Formats: sequence, structure tokens, C-alpha cells
Amino acid sequence: MRNVNVALWGFGAMASGIAKVLLEKEGVTVIGACDIDPKKVGRSIYELLDVDQGERPDAFVTDDIGAIVDKEKCDICVIATDSFTKKVYPKICYAVERGVNVITTAEEMSYPMAQDPELSEAMDILAKTHGVSILGTGINPGLMMDLLAVVLSGCMTHLDKVTCKRVNSLSPFGKLVMEEQGIGLTVDEFNQRVKDGTMAGHVGFAQSVGMIAEAVGWKVDKFEQQMSPIVTDVDRQAPHGFAKAGDVAGVNMTGQGYVDGQVKIDMIHPQQIEPQLGGVATGDYIVLEGSPAVHMANTPEVDGGIGTIGMTVNMLPFVVAAKPGLHTMLTMPVPRCVMGNYAKIAFEEE
Repeated sequence: MRNVNVALWGFGAMASGIAKVLLEKEGVTVIGACDIDPKKVGRSIYELLDVDQGERPDAFVTDDIGAIVDKEKCDICVIATDSFTKKVYPKICYAVERGVNVITTAEEMSYPMAQDPELSEAMDILAKTHGVSILGTGINPGLMMDLLAVVLSGCMTHLDKVTCKRVNSLSPFGKLVMEEQGIGLTVDEFNQRVKDGTMAGHVGFAQSVGMIAEAVGWKVDKFEQQMSPIVTDVDRQAPHGFAKAGDVAGVNMTGQGYVDGQVKIDMIHPQQIEPQLGGVATGDYIVLEGSPAVHMANTPEVDGGIGTIGMTVNMLPFVVAAKPGLHTMLTMPVPRCVMGNYAKIAFEEE
């Protein structure tokens, strides 16, 4: 049985981490990556990752996506370049039109129908036309503040309210996330960006709320979210971001999904670089009110960087094996750490 051939679109912090883990898996071949960084283009991925190539085939970083994304060359493309559906949509279409499956870390793609129903329908039709599958996933959204709550509700006979809280560190993430979270801004700059709508903060609340609501059969009649700056008292240095004392080290995000005029889904998500320097302990918490009540607590948090890499890598062979179309984590097999041969999962029907 041949290996699952994987191309990467983007080779930043997340994509390079995904590549490094894939190189450790059985039944997988990373054929190359596409990136615009001139310091990476033309270089071997093994050199960039500081991994022994061994007997693996050559794999380089190119600035020409057409050189690696084609159904004759790869089975699936990992897209790790954007957070928003509208921005990643052209890339997804490019891969799909060439007969290549897609898995993306773009947060809004975890449940794109929440805010982009027309693009979602278009992607679903396009994927079915070309016989491939599309999935957006990650640690959050994708697992900790949505799918995990859905799974835990399976033991309940009645559900009244879902509250998901994630207190996490942004330090493992790359420059794009630092920009989206306003790391290093002054408080005035942060507030101005919130006011003019250019402050992204955490991306994915609407998607998490939509996923939970669909899963349990609620109809959300209103969604709201808020953000406020987390100001540091000390200088904080992360691998890809810096905030000096008095400036913004993170963002406190809250969001609510209303059902029949009541808050039924409550999201609480303060995230910052180097939280320990501010005396903050990280953790993941889910409270499900109903019968029987469920209270889940996990401390410290599931590492956001490793967790996103893990979800992407573990779901990858299932995307290749999936029925053609646009998927969410609700339509995929239960995620698990795949320690066996990826090709056996991906090509089980061949």
C-alpha cells in the first residue's frame, strides 16, 4: 500500500510543526511545502526542521503552489496560512479543483456555515464535484470549546446550558496570531482597533457556538461577543511576540449564543503570552447544566500549539478517507491519537 502524500501550504510555526510530526508517522510522505518567505524557498524541509532525511525522498519549500498541489503528486494539502474563511477560500478552491483533499487550521473553517453559509455551500458542491473532502480543525475551535462539550453531553438526559472556559497561553503561536491578538499594542491602540473592527482577537466563537447548537438541536437566534485587553505589569517575551509593561499581552474574549432569548452557550476565553508572568494558571473547563450536571476541569491547559498540530495530524488520514464534501468535526470520526499506519486509514476503501 502506498503512503499518503501530503503537501503543506504555508511553512510557519504551525505548518512546520505539523510537518515535523508527520515525518514521524507511518504511511505518510511529505512531498514539499509552499511559502513566500525568501529565506525558506529552495531549501530542504529536513534542513529547516533539523530532521535527518534518511531514506525519505527530497522535499523542498517552493513559492509555486502548483509545483506540489496536484492529484498526481499529493492526496491532501494542509493549509496553515489564514484564520478566516473568506481569506482561505481561494486556496481551498485551488487545491480542490486539482483533485486534492484539504485540511486547514483556519479557525473559521471549523464551522464555516456559521458566518459564511454561501461559501460553505460552494465549497461543499465543489468538493463533491471533484471527489475530495475539506475539513477545518484545531485545538480551539475544533475540540476544547466545542466538540469536547458535545461529547460530554452524551451522558445527559437533558441539557440546559453549556459554559466553556479556556485560559491559555499564546506563546506557542506564530506572528499571525500575535497580530490577531494585539500583542504589544498600547491599550489605546487596542481599543481603537476594537472600535474600528480591525481587532480579530480569538477567531472562532461563532463557529464553536454554531457547532454545539447543531449537535444538540438548538437554534441560535442571536450571537454576541466581546473583547477587552489583558494588560501586563511586566515585560513579556514569547518566541514570536513581545509586550512591554503597560501594554497588551493578550485579549479576554467572551461570547454568548442565545436560544429563545436566553444565553444557552457561554464562551469565556482569556489568552495571553507568558501568562505565568502575570500570575495566571492556565486550564480548560466545561460546565454542562442539566441532568446529570457535568463539570470538567483540566489544568494546565492543553497546549495550544501542540494541540492544534495534534488535531490536524490525527484527522488527516480520515479526511482522505471521508465521503466527498465539506465536513466539520461533527461529521468526522471521533478524533484519536493515530499511532498506526496512516495509509491503512486513508485508503481503507481502495
